[in-house]
Amino acid sequence: MSKGTPPPPGETPPGLDLERLRAHLERARPGLTAGPLRAQLIEGGRSNLTYRVADGASSWVVRRPPLGHVLATAHDMRREHRVISALHSTPVPVPEALLLCEDESVIGAPFYVMELVEGTPYRTAEQLRPLGAERTRAVVLSLVDTLVDLHAVDPEAVGLGDFGRPDGFLERQLRRWGKQLAASKNRDLPGIDELHETLGRALPASPTPAVVHGDYRLDNVLVGADDTLKAVLDWEMSTLGDPLTDLGLLVMYSSDLGLPASPVSTTSGAPGHPAPAELIERYAARSGRDTSDIAWYTAFAWFKLAVILEGIHYRFTLGQTVGAGFDRIGELVPVFIDRGLTTLKEG
Repeated sequence: MSKGTPPPPGETPPGLDLERLRAHLERARPGLTAGPLRAQLIEGGRSNLTYRVADGASSWVVRRPPLGHVLATAHDMRREHRVISALHSTPVPVPEALLLCEDESVIGAPFYVMELVEGTPYRTAEQLRPLGAERTRAVVLSLVDTLVDLHAVDPEAVGLGDFGRPDGFLERQLRRWGKQLAASKNRDLPGIDELHETLGRALPASPTPAVVHGDYRLDNVLVGADDTLKAVLDWEMSTLGDPLTDLGLLVMYSSDLGLPASPVSTTSGAPGHPAPAELIERYAARSGRDTSDIAWYTAFAWFKLAVILEGIHYRFTLGQTVGAGFDRIGELVPVFIDRGLTTLKEG
């Protein structure tokens, strides 16, 4: 999502009618655009679609739900727009939200527009390798520090006091992802019911609730040329709830998947990348939270990602995905199920 070269002229990308978009922007934000729009899909996202849009003078980012099959409560544009608007005045770096449109007649789905932030989303160990061990270590540790900053935000103070229902959060999360699985499951997945049920029998007691990102990882932030974290992106799963779910997810993404060239991003193999245990230790020290139940939260992350990947695989089978790498998503789901079960047994 770096500024860089503006999008090249060419065909309208799937899911974004540029003429209708420009007409709406001229009505809703007069003076924002200065000419015909060009756009390109920003690769990397597996859920909501993200486009870089330019008029020759300025550039912005547009976010909309995926094409086709959409699960209930997912891909909520109003939610994303609200949370980045609320966090813009806090120490958590987020793009400035410019406009929300819930009128589906404009481009066929709700969408929002935000500023384009300059930075690099590091998705693989190979992309991090040129930074060297010292810089890589600093970048990943800053990711933990920013997570601590997010969880320190007072929801009431930024207008997010009613952003979620923290009571019974973990139980509802398990129920929700069970329903998401049922909505997308069209094949046998050995072990996934066992993982779901075992998690339900061992629910930990949640700490004080916080604003939860829901998909926190290095792939979802932009890192500047000076190695500082410039923006946290992809807030579609954010809510008020148990902050340790974010840490568990980060631990999962910082684990070695053992899958070379996996379409699921992991940076754990980069020289200097801190081990999961160090990330947990740093978070605990800086936040003051008890992380002794982190194995449960990490296993829950494996389960959640298995469900998400199965949903993506389902959309792929229906021909409703945009981008590369979707043909390999289905084979990853059993791997994530197995890692979740192993994490619970070893924890």
